[in-house]
Amino acid sequence: MNNSVKQALAGLRVLLVLTAVTGVLYPAAVWAVSRVPGLHANAEAVDTTLVAVPRDGDRWFAPRPSAATLPASGASNKGELNSDYDAVIAERRTGIARREGVAEERVPPDAVTASASGLDPHISTAYAELQVPRVARENGLGEDRVRQLVAEHTDGRALGFLGEPGVNVTALNRALDG
Repeated sequence: MNNSVKQALAGLRVLLVLTAVTGVLYPAAVWAVSRVPGLHANAEAVDTTLVAVPRDGDRWFAPRPSAATLPASGASNKGELNSDYDAVIAERRTGIARREGVAEERVPPDAVTASASGLDPHISTAYAELQVPRVARENGLGEDRVRQLVAEHTDGRALGFLGEPGVNVTALNRALDG
């Protein structure tokens, strides 16, 4: 056999092995782990603050909207020039402005746009501040106390200079429980 045929066969063997590992074994392992009880059933049950956990009612801070339905994650494929997307954004903005009792212009962008995975637990400090009066009123707390809780659950910029500070809604809502 000449050298070209040997190299082609070696490449084919590598292709078959990598296809089996990345296309069959790894997905099968991920699937198997996802079936272990208690690891994914409810983010609150496993005590994580890495996933947004929306709660019903006005007592809680609302996370960013999600384009996905749990347990799946994923973003919408609609772009900013899509009229359906514009309608969804406008509807969200109107609903949030009504819920918070403010003008639509005061609703920050992250309140109406979904995170990339739909599971991000962080909101902007502006969106948290917008929700403070409602959450304070519904929980019978002073606004200063709620702002203190927001400050305690605000993460700074990554590496001290990347991005903007964010408020972890899952951790903040748990603090309201206590």
